[in-house]
Amino acid sequence: MDLTFSAEDEAFRQEVRGWISGAMPPEMRAKAAANHHFSMPEIMQWHKILYAKGWVAPHWPKEYGGAGFTATQQFIFAEELERAGAPGLSPFGLVMVGPLIQRFGTDAQKARFLPKILSGEEVWCQGYSEPNAGSDLASLTTKAEDQGDHFLVNGSKTWTTYAQYADWIFCLVRTSHEGKKQAGISFLLIDMKSEGVEVKPMLTLGGTPAFCDTFFTNVKVPKDNLLGPLHGGWNLAKALLGHERTLVGSVGIVERGLRVARRIAAAQVGPDGRPLAQDPLFRAKLARLEMRLRAHRMANYRAVAVQAKGHHPGPESSILKLVGSVLTQKADELAMELMGHDQLSWLNDAGAVPEFERWVPSQYCYDRATTIYAGSNEIQKNIIAKLILGLPKQ
Repeated sequence: MDLTFSAEDEAFRQEVRGWISGAMPPEMRAKAAANHHFSMPEIMQWHKILYAKGWVAPHWPKEYGGAGFTATQQFIFAEELERAGAPGLSPFGLVMVGPLIQRFGTDAQKARFLPKILSGEEVWCQGYSEPNAGSDLASLTTKAEDQGDHFLVNGSKTWTTYAQYADWIFCLVRTSHEGKKQAGISFLLIDMKSEGVEVKPMLTLGGTPAFCDTFFTNVKVPKDNLLGPLHGGWNLAKALLGHERTLVGSVGIVERGLRVARRIAAAQVGPDGRPLAQDPLFRAKLARLEMRLRAHRMANYRAVAVQAKGHHPGPESSILKLVGSVLTQKADELAMELMGHDQLSWLNDAGAVPEFERWVPSQYCYDRATTIYAGSNEIQKNIIAKLILGLPKQ
């Protein structure tokens, strides 16, 4: 297994780095330098810039309008975007449902949905978790009743990220109560403008309107919007979560968190009058995290090498999600520790702390969810034990 980058790969990295530097608008670069959150309009602005370049979907085949990058090029591209602090695109269309439509959709579904996902004309959100079905997703109760030429959907979903901006939602719904719980679930594509769909945003502890509760009351969904076989949604959900878990395991996000911690350490002065960057305790903590990150990077390289051979993400994506999410939180915790009492000035007085520190507490609060979404880390440990280690179920 070759885990090194070729000369062609490194040339591609320099091409990407140079293009990003020139393509990001000045106000976007300023926000990236300060580690600010990007609004949904800014995210879609960057989406359209990437689309015009032909790089908005690096992992899509060229036949569907994607860049057709190799697995290695995709990894490099993602690293450089994160290195530059570019806005993270909404993954629900491009990374999640788009590849599923390519793999399981009819020709009509591909023609209808893929071009508008690519262009950003239609924004998607995810309808998986419910108030009583999160980690135990198979217990979902949102139902879709067969009404002949359409399904009638009733129920609710929660943690539907940015549903208030979405045009479509892909949903797991119950279409049968016979057999195992997983066997009666189907995968529906639902127009958010349908009568009976209601979205209620909620403010996160991090001060962002990221999540919503979404309610369905007698929502009519055409049968043509069933993706994959009836009652076969569980297999689609597992395929989608493999892509999402690989995304959560991103190396670049952790690197960015450590860069913020280093900047804070260089600016903050300790009791001895020296910058905290010179404090042996901080240096030891940083070194420990950097060693864990290097090991995590090598695990990502192994996953890239496997995908380069044409394989889809398998259970090893659970390892990337488990480790990547924990490292993300550890980097946030280190930055917060370094800020000390300045944490308390969060988002109040713009002059109270350096600009690049102002969003650290918000990011810390938001990233508490990384060990929960895409399947909680406790669930990932079960998957690793069963499908990788081969341990019997207790």
